[in-house]
Amino acid sequence: MTQRILVVEDEVALASGIRDALTHAGFESEMAHDGAAALEAFKKSRFDLIVLDLMLPGKSGLEVLKELRTLRHEVRVVVLTALSDESDVVRGFEMGADDYMAKPFSPRELVARVHAQFRRKEMDSAPPPQLTLPGGIQVDLARLEVHRDGKILPLTPREGDILEYLVRHRDRVVTREDLLLDVWHYRNANVETRTVDIHIVGLRRKVEPEPAKPTLIQTVRGKGYRWYA
Repeated sequence: MTQRILVVEDEVALASGIRDALTHAGFESEMAHDGAAALEAFKKSRFDLIVLDLMLPGKSGLEVLKELRTLRHEVRVVVLTALSDESDVVRGFEMGADDYMAKPFSPRELVARVHAQFRRKEMDSAPPPQLTLPGGIQVDLARLEVHRDGKILPLTPREGDILEYLVRHRDRVVTREDLLLDVWHYRNANVETRTVDIHIVGLRRKVEPEPAKPTLIQTVRGKGYRWYA
């Protein structure tokens, strides 16, 4: 799934340059040129990261950051500052910023820092190697084994990848397209195939307490699957 970034910068030319650099790096991005517009955009759409200038007209970047964290949003935030006073940077970190860059900066370095934030997020959300599930079921992702009812059921590498992907993205619905692109590594998801559904059925037989009535890997009709453990 393509990661989406909100660029909040009042200098239109700079915001456009950042957006172009992010687009070239394979991200989707949207721009907002003041604090109020940034919060409105964030409420309307899903963003995985925000590039946030601190000096904005009206509502400042620090105010935007404070409101996001007050709402308990865990979105990654890279702040931009032209301020020489390091206390503003410190305040940004205290309010929940994940990284900062001082102006002027290289677009290539910004893209590298964005990539680093996503790598860190992936590591933070990685599932533990051992999962304890309802019904006394134990899953060892490192060994690709499911321990249930006194038996050891082997997971195929693909089933292990699917399970890890679902657990890692447990905060949202995972579509079949997500799985085809990120687990099967298809070049595009515009293919007619039942392979995802077949593998999900097989995985449910091994990890669900009652495979006929799945409660862990639930189907979200018309969208995909979601992990509910």
